[in-house]
Amino acid sequence: MLFSQLHREFAESVVREYGGRPDEFRTLDVGAGNGMVGDELQAIGVQSIVGIDIIPAANRDRPGIYDDYYVSDLTDLPEVEEQKLRRANANCLTTVAALGFGDIPPLAFAKALNLIATPGWIAFNLKESFLRELDETGFSGLIRRLNRDGYIQTLCYRRYQHRISVSGEPLFYVAVIARKLKDLDCELLESLQSS
Repeated sequence: MLFSQLHREFAESVVREYGGRPDEFRTLDVGAGNGMVGDELQAIGVQSIVGIDIIPAANRDRPGIYDDYYVSDLTDLPEVEEQKLRRANANCLTTVAALGFGDIPPLAFAKALNLIATPGWIAFNLKESFLRELDETGFSGLIRRLNRDGYIQTLCYRRYQHRISVSGEPLFYVAVIARKLKDLDCELLESLQSS
């Protein structure tokens, strides 16, 4: 199942179970890449979409999808860009197929979480192995800590076949839908900087 289909299911689930509507989502798409996720979000009627990535691919491949698009490193975000992102007043964070590979480290994901409103929506996916105890990317520990310490509440956790590897093996990912319950504190962010 493609994660874009999960975005549609996410929107439908939010409408059905929590009374939200896609046209109320002001989304920050982290690791926007070539804009595929932005395209899907636009198709389901999301109110506004701001993209951020360390490369400008979405502007090249899908111009006009994002209301704003930032080429920046979330771990070293210039203050002027951070203020612009805060003014976007995002209440939903998405990131697809970018966590755990070094593209978006745990610190960048944590900082992105602090850019969305509380309460807010979070939709992301991770390679299945990145949520196991022996995970070395840091995401397994971070997601457990965010849930345990009440920063987020995971609402939906679904394993699915993301794609087939070049060797023909199925690659499984986990799609996660969560609610942001509070901002991450300085102590947590500092612990991620030192790891």
